[in-house]
Amino acid sequence: MEEKKNLLTYEGLRKLEDEIQDLKVNKRKEVAQKIKEAREQGDLSENAEYDAAKDEQRDIEARIEEIEKILKNAEVVVEEEVDLDKISVGCKVRVLDFEYNEEMEFKIVGSTEANSLQGKISNESPVGRALLGARKGDTVMVETQAGNCEYKVLDIQRSN
Repeated sequence: MEEKKNLLTYEGLRKLEDEIQDLKVNKRKEVAQKIKEAREQGDLSENAEYDAAKDEQRDIEARIEEIEKILKNAEVVVEEEVDLDKISVGCKVRVLDFEYNEEMEFKIVGSTEANSLQGKISNESPVGRALLGARKGDTVMVETQAGNCEYKVLDIQRSN
């Protein structure tokens, strides 16, 4: 079975590369030092610092493995080449929410970069999926757990 491609913008790719670099170069050394110091305290069977440091080491290695897997299957969206005629990953979209009569702005990103607090929604989310392929002036219906929402696409821009 082929693994799913992870769509990333350059910004998302850079963040993951920076994070994995920090984990490998800095965090690994820090936790190794903590383990060394905890070992020097003697008996490891009742050593909370040692157990905490080993847990932290396990978490760091798991995150490194997770990022490596994401990067291995990464497909970078070149935002400068995004077609602004229709919504796709890498676009910034301004929509009108009919229910609340308010304008909202989203950046459509791959699922690994999604962060609703920063206005970055996944292309796999209900709203993201509904918006993909829509053009300026289109109205899209989004089925959510809370019911249906209707958005009118007001503008499509490059996100950078």
